[in-house]
Amino acid sequence: MRRLTFTALLAITALTTWPMAPAHAQMGGPGGGGPGGGGGGQDDDDAKKRKRDSEWGSNAPALPQLRNAGPCPYVKVLYDAARYVELKDNKEASNAVGYTGEIQGLSAGCSYKADQPITVQMQILFSLGRGPQATETHKTYRYWVAVTHRNQSVLAKEYFDLPVTFPAGQDRVTVTENLGGVTIPRADSKVSGANFEVLIGFDVTPEMAAFNRDGKRFRPNAGVSTAAQ
Repeated sequence: MRRLTFTALLAITALTTWPMAPAHAQMGGPGGGGPGGGGGGQDDDDAKKRKRDSEWGSNAPALPQLRNAGPCPYVKVLYDAARYVELKDNKEASNAVGYTGEIQGLSAGCSYKADQPITVQMQILFSLGRGPQATETHKTYRYWVAVTHRNQSVLAKEYFDLPVTFPAGQDRVTVTENLGGVTIPRADSKVSGANFEVLIGFDVTPEMAAFNRDGKRFRPNAGVSTAAQ
């Protein structure tokens, strides 16, 4: 589990501390198919959701129930940074796709009481893929976690590396990251977790963010031929 030493000054509290080196578990996936991609009807979407839920359940067991004196911070994935898609020369075509990634699952819990700090734990499920322009079997993705004063300013932000190895003959893998010990001190017992948000996203370029914002997407193994799979 990652234990972070990063701290930041908060407007209505004191310091935010983070865990460093999140623990992660990688699982290879079969070639072909994958989340995202062109429309296949509601049945396809439902099937993908069931498969994703099944994978998420097996890779990331539910977090234990934690005691707290109020609501937890809102924990969510930033839509503009929920997917990572490399496109050669910014060409939006399946044969131009390099490495891809998608945050497919998120589980979080918190604990606090009296005037004690809020402690947040998270598990994040990543689905990562290789397209025809991805020439290496190793790729280090990058993602970030930020604490914000809800709907206002960013109070603290930290980046993490996510190294991935694609097994021979496989073009996609899933990785579960465990983040524990994100601590948000409170000025007093009247400050609840509802004052804060915890946001998660890939480290993307402006072009990638615009691609995501427009609702565009490619399958993790976009452009890989059936024979190659």
